[in-house]
Amino acid sequence: MTDKPLVAITGASSGIGEATARAFSADGHPLLLMARRLDRMEALNLPNAICRQVDVCDRAAIAAAVAEAEAQFGPVDMMFANAGIARLADIGRQDPAEWDEMIDINTKGVMNSVHAVMAGMIARRGGTLVMMSSIAGRKVYPDHTVYCGTKFFVHAVSESLRAYLSVHDVRVLVVSPGVIETEVLNSVTDERTLADYKANKAKMGGGIGADIVAQLILDAYRLPQNTLVQEICLTPTRQVY
Repeated sequence: MTDKPLVAITGASSGIGEATARAFSADGHPLLLMARRLDRMEALNLPNAICRQVDVCDRAAIAAAVAEAEAQFGPVDMMFANAGIARLADIGRQDPAEWDEMIDINTKGVMNSVHAVMAGMIARRGGTLVMMSSIAGRKVYPDHTVYCGTKFFVHAVSESLRAYLSVHDVRVLVVSPGVIETEVLNSVTDERTLADYKANKAKMGGGIGADIVAQLILDAYRLPQNTLVQEICLTPTRQVY
């Protein structure tokens, strides 16, 4: 057991979610890891970690997982609403079902994650919400139309939540990465968009390691509760837009 507070992470089976789980586990935190791929989370074999197969579109499933973990490790002190999907494509030929998937996971999933812990954080007068956005939540890019829309949503909601929760001493941190070495391209079904993305990524010498993002989140979390890094925005040095 550990005397450090519980950290919950959605989308914990790969990429930034997995890297953040590793970083906080190494720092001694118990974890609630949630994602669709249970086997990937269990394979991490992290101590004091509860792994649950959760679809973030299922509000009740997130709440149940949080309640179970809190019964064992105490209240969630940080929720990383990380789960997301990038179905990048030419908007004129993209299947609208891909729009629905991004909107459900990237917007409703974030709000469901927040809802599961917000009331408790307000009652305890403390806690941290880490909201996964993107550089695409600050700028628009070709073939990112709906994806950008979902990430602009995350920015807007986070700004509102930050003001609302500030009087309760609850922090809201937005993470806005550029190109990162993750499995995000696995979600792209448009071959032309995928080729363009890979070509642009190669021009900048590749993406940033997910472990770098995870360490920045940990460093920001470690600050005193009355100190907030409002946004972490990082890109490869050679990413110019």
